[in-house]
Amino acid sequence: MLTIFKESIRNQFGASIDMLENAIVQCPSAYWESEQYWYKVYHCLFFLDYYLTMQPEYFSPPPPYTLSEFEDTMPNRVYSKAEMLIYLDAGRIKCYRTIANLTEENIGNRWINESGTMNYSIPEILLYNMRHVQHHAAQLNLILRQKTRHAPEWVERAATS
Repeated sequence: MLTIFKESIRNQFGASIDMLENAIVQCPSAYWESEQYWYKVYHCLFFLDYYLTMQPEYFSPPPPYTLSEFEDTMPNRVYSKAEMLIYLDAGRIKCYRTIANLTEENIGNRWINESGTMNYSIPEILLYNMRHVQHHAAQLNLILRQKTRHAPEWVERAATS
């Protein structure tokens, strides 16, 4: 049963990440620097990374990113598409490793944030995180459709490579 769960969550979580990637890649330069766009991407990638950190009290985003999301402040600059795609690739790798490392022994562990306001089983935090990524990918696709009359296509499941 664990094997089926791992395969299913990888396929669907990966598809959500792929859809976010497509929304980043297909955003015209003219719209990237709007706070409405780049910041949604950053917020999504920051929390993708955070929710995949199995000991969230030790979370620290990689440079050049900061903990601004926890401080309820905007980052001190606009991050480029290239920087966001690098962060996305790191998140995808972290996601796939987290799923691959699930075992009968650790799947029952809890993901609890420092304040204790979020207390989820590992499968639930993965589903929560996947829903968060898909939510923002959909927002970005809506913006693209409104601004350019074109949005990325639905991704059925993640690529196997």
